[in-house]
Amino acid sequence: MSLVITLKDYYHRFLAWFGNVWYGAPSQQLCVIGITGTKGKSSTVELLSAVLKAGGYKVAALSSVRVVIGETIEKNTTGNTMPGRLFIQRFLRRAVLAGCTHAILEVTSQGVMQHRHEHIDFDIAGMTCLHPEHIEAHGSFEKYRQAKTDFFQYVAKRSKKFEQKLFINTDSPFGSYFEQAAEGGRVLWYSREEFLSAFFGANKENPFGGWFLSDFNLENAALAFAIAKELGIAPATIEQALKHFKGVPGRLELIQHHGKPLTPESLAALYTFLKPRAERLICVLGSAGGGRDKWKRSKLGEMAAEYCDEIILTSEDPYDEDPLLIMDQIESGFSHVQSLQFRARGYAKIIDRKEAITEAIHRAKLKDVVAITGMGSQLWFHGPKGKKIPWNERQIAEEYLMKR
Repeated sequence: MSLVITLKDYYHRFLAWFGNVWYGAPSQQLCVIGITGTKGKSSTVELLSAVLKAGGYKVAALSSVRVVIGETIEKNTTGNTMPGRLFIQRFLRRAVLAGCTHAILEVTSQGVMQHRHEHIDFDIAGMTCLHPEHIEAHGSFEKYRQAKTDFFQYVAKRSKKFEQKLFINTDSPFGSYFEQAAEGGRVLWYSREEFLSAFFGANKENPFGGWFLSDFNLENAALAFAIAKELGIAPATIEQALKHFKGVPGRLELIQHHGKPLTPESLAALYTFLKPRAERLICVLGSAGGGRDKWKRSKLGEMAAEYCDEIILTSEDPYDEDPLLIMDQIESGFSHVQSLQFRARGYAKIIDRKEAITEAIHRAKLKDVVAITGMGSQLWFHGPKGKKIPWNERQIAEEYLMKR
């Protein structure tokens, strides 16, 4: 078994090295920024990209949602947040040829485990938050955390002429692990409170609009703000960029019609944000299959039972797992919520995800909120034996809203 792992290790390292050589070490000609963390990576990449563009820079950005090179925007169809097989080095070379000065990448724990970050000269690394995720893939939370901190250690030891900068969330209980890994680089701490005090005024009034109402989006904005400020972008420019920010496709999109895989922590944050703003909160909920993070399914059910007025359990990328079994495992979390209020509300199981979404919208009345979580930005629905179905969650919701 160890021999197989070693051969895979060499294979991934070789690809990282070969891609860098084949494409002419493009990262040496760019300011490269890597964003890691459990959640918020895509949002931070998009926010920072918008701010740097407002500051006059030509930017390339690679996230789970899309591939942006200057004014060229493409969907990320690889199925990977941090693609392999030379994709990143090719992306960086395209950025150089397009005249970009900065490139922003999402950096995942599994990407680090497969050495996809190697032979990239990062100038800046930033961490958003850290929660248990991908436990099956890594073997433990400690190994998952280690993959994240390994990225910081890698960036701190790169050989560019100036000191690398590593941004750590002051509010994270795991900040000390990242600080230790960042030895050799310049550690810069950031916080949501610093961002709020810079822009929200004495009364903490929100100047930016609805996308920035939630705490988790404020934390993402705080990281983008801290990096942009360090890069010399004026606060007034940052403020204007954030005011015009439209949000991230499939990430807390608000789809309204007149006459857009979550951890338990991020699901709770989302529901906490939505609950006071809804007369009834109707939740469509699933959990991805393929043997991934089975431990969190009952926790997701517990969060939904605590906050949602109505729940529709459905399928979400089951791969080769039985979707009904996955729903049963989510349902097991309901028993942890003992309130009579929840038992009176009840829930439904609808295995067809499109039908589940339309049923939730059908149930909604004026001032209700429908929260559809799990597949907002995905282009494919993954079924058994590698089957892939084209998927557009926003389109499904919008088309049914139009029918109503």
